[in-house]
Parts: sequence; structure tokens; C-alpha cells
Amino acid sequence: MGAIDELISEPASWLSGQNEESELVMSSRVRLARNLDLRSFTHRADAAELAAIRDEVRGAIGETASLGGAIVIDLDDAPEPDRMLLAERRLVSLAMVKKHVGRSLVVDRTESMSVMINEEDHLRLQAVSSGLSLGEAFARIDGLDDEIDGRLPYAWSERLGYLTACATNVGTGMRVSAMVHLPGLVRNKDIAPVLDGLSHVRLTVRGAYGEGSQAMGNFFQVSNSITLGVSEADTVRNLVSHVRKLLEFEKKAREVLMRKARSLLEDSIWRAAGILRTARVLTSKEAMGLISSVRMGVGMGIITDVGLADINEMTIMIQPMHLQFLFRRAMDAEERDRCRADYVRARFGG
Repeated sequence: MGAIDELISEPASWLSGQNEESELVMSSRVRLARNLDLRSFTHRADAAELAAIRDEVRGAIGETASLGGAIVIDLDDAPEPDRMLLAERRLVSLAMVKKHVGRSLVVDRTESMSVMINEEDHLRLQAVSSGLSLGEAFARIDGLDDEIDGRLPYAWSERLGYLTACATNVGTGMRVSAMVHLPGLVRNKDIAPVLDGLSHVRLTVRGAYGEGSQAMGNFFQVSNSITLGVSEADTVRNLVSHVRKLLEFEKKAREVLMRKARSLLEDSIWRAAGILRTARVLTSKEAMGLISSVRMGVGMGIITDVGLADINEMTIMIQPMHLQFLFRRAMDAEERDRCRADYVRARFGG
């Protein structure tokens, strides 16, 4: 079994829907940007230096207890469909899909912890867990960071902190984010002012795939935008506090919908479930919208015959490259839409 087959054979652990507030927060992620001292940043390094950096980093990671024995995928030789699949699983960035020479991914078998080597920075350490569990994710990635720090010389300034390729990451080099599901706020048209309010407390809202991506299925990625002059622990606490407030807005929005338009809300959720169970053709956008409605229904106890973990896994498996790996052939868009409907129908027992 190849590395890609090994990854796709099991759902990532962060899709389990088992931690706090999992009905509203799909996942929590902490990412650290680190660079090696006396080495060029990746955008200035030539192929030989990128290869040398990769070898050095891989060697150090291989000696850690946290990621020793993890899966290593060199992107140089990986075909584009494989790289796109890794991006769909949020293990590499879309930038690494395009700039893949001298780049590698190291990932544990549960996909809860990984390192992108030679992305924008020499190392991008990432921990992901289900629900609102940023403290847990931070503890794990902080432990891996300490293990690597003892083996590699990080680029560090006494005045600024960790030095990074992008000035917006200088300091802690840490991005903390939560993937929140906010269909209630979208339905009652309060989402714009709520998200605007987050920008006033120096938080950033993006789509599921980070910078430049669009929100689909009412999922929004909320993250910190300040990395200089704050501690890592305070960054985690601040984001958790604001996400909790955001979730209260979503819960109130759902209560209003149930009080003022219960029949219409329940009808739309059951219609979504009905279409997913019977459709023969589903575009990606339509499927995400319907799955979002059903996920809301599961969270509100309206739909009880399907689990949150199954719904979460579907959001990953209906993507183009995952469908082609699942059905073992390249497809055009029309065939993918048919296979997407077949896959979803099967998951619903149809």
C-alpha cells in the first residue's frame, strides 16, 4: 500500500466530532512557522539549498518521539493529483501543490500532527484535533517544537522572536484557528456583521483552505492575525474566548430560527437529507450546501440516524481528487458529479 492509499484508507482523527462543541466546531488547528539559522528563506533558496534544508529537517524530525516513524512524502516526484489530494486533506497548502520541488510532507498516521518542509518557511508544524480543543492542539505542537528545537538551530531574534519569511508571522510564528460551522447566522443574515466584529478584535476569517479560499458549506476558519508582542499561551486563550462568543451567537441564531420558522427550518433540513439520499447527480457546491443543512440538523437533534463523524468525513471525501482515488480512475466534472451522488447515497444507506 502506498503512502497516499494508507492516508485515504482511514478518516483523519480530527473528523471524529468527539470533543467539546464539535457540533459547531469541526476542528482546531495550531501551526508554527520556523526557519533554520544561516539558511536562505525558501523563496531565495536554489534547488540545492532546498534539498539540503529538507534533508536536515527530515533527519531531525525522524529522531523525535512525536513524529518518529511517521509517513514521509516527497512532493518532487508526486504527480499533481496526489499533491491535490493532500491539499484537499489540508495537509499541504495550495502553494506547495504548485511549488513542489524540494518540498516534503511528514505526517502521522492519524493526521493529527504534520510538518510541511520548505513551504513558505523551512518548517510549518501543524497539530489538528476535533472540536474546540485548541489547548490540546497547542500542547502537542509545542512538544514537537521543543523536540526539534533541540536538534536544529532556529532563526531567532532576541528583539523580535522567531524570524519568518512573511513579516506577518514574525514573533511567535504561530497561527491558531478554529473551523466553525455557522449555518444559523448565515440563514438569518447576521453573518456579515458578526464576522466584521471579529476583524475589530484582530482576528481573521477565511475559507476552509486558508488565505484566498472561499467559505463553502457555511464553514469559516477563524484565526489570530497578531504574532508580535503576544505570548503563545495568550494567543490561544484569546482565540478560544472569541470563538466561544461566536458560538453563542450561532446558538442564539438557531434558537430564533426554531422559534420563528421551525417548520421551514425542519423542512429544509429534511429536504436536504432526502436529496442526499436519492440524488443521482451532485455538484461539489450543491453537495456541501446540503451536507451543511444535514450537519445542522444533526447538531440540533432533528436528524438522529447519521453521526457527526460520518457527515464530517463526507465533506472531505466528496472533493474531486478524493472521488478519483476512491473510484480508481480519472474523471471529468460530469462523471465526478455522478460518482459524488453515488458515494453520498451509499453513505446514507441509499
